[in-house]
Amino acid sequence: MKPHSAITLAQLSQRLSRALMSMPGLNDVWITAETSDLRSSGGHCYMELIQKDPDTATVVARSRAVIWANTYARLGAVFYAATGSRLRSDMKIMVRVTVNFHAAYGLSLIINDIDPDYTVGDLARKRNEILSRLKDEGLADFNASLPWPSVPGRVAIISARGAAGYGDFVKHLHNNPLGLRFDTELFTASLQGENTSASVIAALESIMARVDDFDCVVIIRGGGAVSDLASFDDYDLAANVAQFPLPIVVGIGHERDVTVLDFVANTRVKTPTAAAEFLIARMAGALARLRDTGLEIMRTVTARIAAQRHQLAYYSGNLPALVRNVIERNRQRTGAAVAQAIASAARASLLRRRDRLDALGEILNALSPEATLRRGYSITRYNGRAITDGDTVQAGAIVETVFARGRTIYSETISSNGK
Repeated sequence: MKPHSAITLAQLSQRLSRALMSMPGLNDVWITAETSDLRSSGGHCYMELIQKDPDTATVVARSRAVIWANTYARLGAVFYAATGSRLRSDMKIMVRVTVNFHAAYGLSLIINDIDPDYTVGDLARKRNEILSRLKDEGLADFNASLPWPSVPGRVAIISARGAAGYGDFVKHLHNNPLGLRFDTELFTASLQGENTSASVIAALESIMARVDDFDCVVIIRGGGAVSDLASFDDYDLAANVAQFPLPIVVGIGHERDVTVLDFVANTRVKTPTAAAEFLIARMAGALARLRDTGLEIMRTVTARIAAQRHQLAYYSGNLPALVRNVIERNRQRTGAAVAQAIASAARASLLRRRDRLDALGEILNALSPEATLRRGYSITRYNGRAITDGDTVQAGAIVETVFARGRTIYSETISSNGK
């Protein structure tokens, strides 16, 4: 059996190309997919579009795609204006495509339009999922609620060494017009690419080991590919920033760029220079408060001195009269006190003397002849005198014997031998 008439591969490819171009549903079709291996060359944008199984995350469809240069310039600008991000890999997009078959390169998709709202929604969904998780765990507002030290002069910086943003920050901070002094230390980290999250977390851990040496942390990143900011939409990194015990300032993009860190850090600024301005403003505020306090102290002291001078002048003018009045009052009080003291002393002296006389009287009474007689004694007198020595009285003399009560007895003495 003879074979049918054969055609070349090129001819088959042409037939396939014409068939695809004319087949309904294969031109200007809106599809959703995820970008992979995105790169640009010669003004064109090349990528792979893939579709993953939502349960297993395995790739179930894959196709090459391209945005030609004249279309890419327009679509790229529209996409950035709406999302704040450049087209990059690992991004969900909604695009309008036309199926194309090239004899040499095979099947591919030509992208003619893009719906940035779809991507915005997906980025927001991822960001919201991270924020919701942090809120559920009670972490989202921790760093944002930390109070600032009154003088935030010790600054830990997380940035790439030699990066333009780091240089701008340090120059602006240390050369501030107020001459404010800051002590800064760099903790290097990679702020772009897949290692961003792990690198920044490692820097935070190094700062944590010396947390008492610093007042705040600044994470800064200058200009660069906006697509690199996606590395900051990471749960682990956001959780570390949210829980850090020092206030963190984030300046990792431009005004319209937003990442999860902007929502969980203490302060978000647009650029590294803006971060420096923020710290300068806080230090300037502390300086202003210190000056205001000093002025208030000076005003209070000046007013107090003026009042004391006024009071001193008043006392100086009235001092002679006051002294005379005081002397007169003291003289009167002294005279009255002296008189009272003299009277009291006299009364006390009289009482003491009366008591002594009473005591002497009692002694005299106790020693009186009457007291002696009352105790059972008698007194014998001769010629009116009490006899104390019997040999002094002659025999036959008449003597008088007196008792406490009763009569007096007169008797005649006899000799000592009884004669």
